[in-house]
Amino acid sequence: MRLLGVTLLSVIFSLVSLDAFAATSNKADHLFFIERSKNRNLVQYDVRLTENNDIPDSNPVTIYWVLEDGRQQDLNTLERKYAYGIDSHEKLEKNRFRLLLIALKDREIIVEKMKGSFKAIVAIGGKTSILERVYVESKERLAGLPRVLYIDLFGRSKETGLPMNERILPK
Repeated sequence: MRLLGVTLLSVIFSLVSLDAFAATSNKADHLFFIERSKNRNLVQYDVRLTENNDIPDSNPVTIYWVLEDGRQQDLNTLERKYAYGIDSHEKLEKNRFRLLLIALKDREIIVEKMKGSFKAIVAIGGKTSILERVYVESKERLAGLPRVLYIDLFGRSKETGLPMNERILPK
């Protein structure tokens, strides 16, 4: 019984610590992150800024792992090219650009400055929203490559600030 209590407490503690991490990583240069069912490592997407706090024309977004222990690590070539990288980006005007991710090719993301910080704007549930996080549920296959079961988008309505979410099923 004591072992069950300790196990339950450690699970609750780990869930709380992930929420605390998400809340403390909300700086002006952070856009959103991807969580996965596989483990607690996150893929973080940040806006790169110049000395003048403008977005550079080339390579406007930095993508990296935030490991369970808090360390950061670069994505490898396969992860960038086939899973979490940027499919394309296009400058729309100063400090505003369009972004397509490999993982969400059908979902245009507009990065723009709002109230002093940069945000990722995307349609969630048919409404223009500020993207905060993405959750990917997957199942491991024998060949080693996971099969995506669904993707959940979480954010806030750009108009009202109310929470928004949408589940995307693979085609």
